[in-house]
Amino acid sequence: MTDASGVHSGGGRTTVRARVLALRSSDIGRAGGLAGAMIANNVVALGSTVVFARLLGDYGSLAALISYYLILTVVGQALQVATARDAVLGQLGEGPALAATLRGWTRSLLLATVAAAVVSVLLRAPIASAVGVHQQWAAAVGLPAGVLWLLLSVLRGGLQGTGDYRAVGISLVGEQTARLALGAALAAAGLGVTGAYLGTPLSLIAMAVYCDLELRRKTGEPVPGAAQARRLRDHVVGARIPIAGLTVVALLQNLDIIAAKHRFSTDVASSYSATAVAAKVLIWVAMGAGFYLVPETSRRHADGEDTRPVLVQTIAIVLVCAVPVLLIFGLGGTLLLRLAFGPKRLLAVDALLPLGVAFTLLALTYLAIQYLLALRRTLFLLPLGAIAVAEPVLLLTVAPARPNGFAVVVLAVQAVAAAVGLALAFLRRAPAR
Repeated sequence: MTDASGVHSGGGRTTVRARVLALRSSDIGRAGGLAGAMIANNVVALGSTVVFARLLGDYGSLAALISYYLILTVVGQALQVATARDAVLGQLGEGPALAATLRGWTRSLLLATVAAAVVSVLLRAPIASAVGVHQQWAAAVGLPAGVLWLLLSVLRGGLQGTGDYRAVGISLVGEQTARLALGAALAAAGLGVTGAYLGTPLSLIAMAVYCDLELRRKTGEPVPGAAQARRLRDHVVGARIPIAGLTVVALLQNLDIIAAKHRFSTDVASSYSATAVAAKVLIWVAMGAGFYLVPETSRRHADGEDTRPVLVQTIAIVLVCAVPVLLIFGLGGTLLLRLAFGPKRLLAVDALLPLGVAFTLLALTYLAIQYLLALRRTLFLLPLGAIAVAEPVLLLTVAPARPNGFAVVVLAVQAVAAAVGLALAFLRRAPAR
């Protein structure tokens, strides 16, 4: 009986293990695992905001530097998608040939990082002035960090193309964790804002090394002397429209924090930056919904179906989530900011609700842009690009020099952008190609 029981129990455990392994290897399991990693990534990123807001006296400078860096990362986001897509289709080579292509791109991007570092060091004073910070050496980090992000993005895209979603997920969480740990350690060691910001490029280097090692394991070593299946320059040119569209989103999302550094005192700018970070929570919801929106829109468009219901569904998701979030901002904003960032970051609490509405509208603009990109429409770039360029001009010249008035101007800009983006998205049904 004991033997029978043992055999039965072992068989049961084997069956459960087999089912778990089968689920992990299924499309749902892999997608769910990557989605979970992205959620964990954002949780750690929020934790970084809380830690640095409490650790640094001049958190506004760090927020402005990060906003500058985030604008530079747009190209990488588009390249990651393009690399994953083309690697799956075999257009970048397979096995050692893929490794050769990515190795060539890695060499090019490392050289570009060195060149960007030299340029940034030479131009550190004007860059710091444009960003609105006093930390010139920290400002010099932004451009080379942006190039390092390109490198990490194409390596992640390569891993996606080989189906190694687990490694991609680990790199997502690892990047934010390393950034928090290294940045906090350097800031606490006396390097302040510069030390906190240095955590970003150091985390990118660490995860690029990890992704490169994982790619070698999946593809093998590149064949000596093998030619690249595609030049990096051609790859970037092929992704130019998504890059332009995501650049518009990045500008609308981040320029207000940089403008605040030019308009407010250090304490007020730090409070405004913390408030703006909290107000942007719904943008992450839109990004998650975009993972469904883009492929489903592309599929229905190819089949000749009406694609607009897909956009309506994702907009509904954002609006449903917006209701409790905006209620919390309106009724408990002071408590929320006090708990998250401490009592020193309450100088812009009156801006939380208008900024929450503003970035809810930006979330809708993001969905409209993703939808238009899925339909291969490009006319939106002109009006929305003009609005993105106009925002800092209005914030620096017209907006009142107080956080709530400043936020109202941000809200007005985002309302116009959302109206234009959604109007273009719902304008007509594009014929299938």
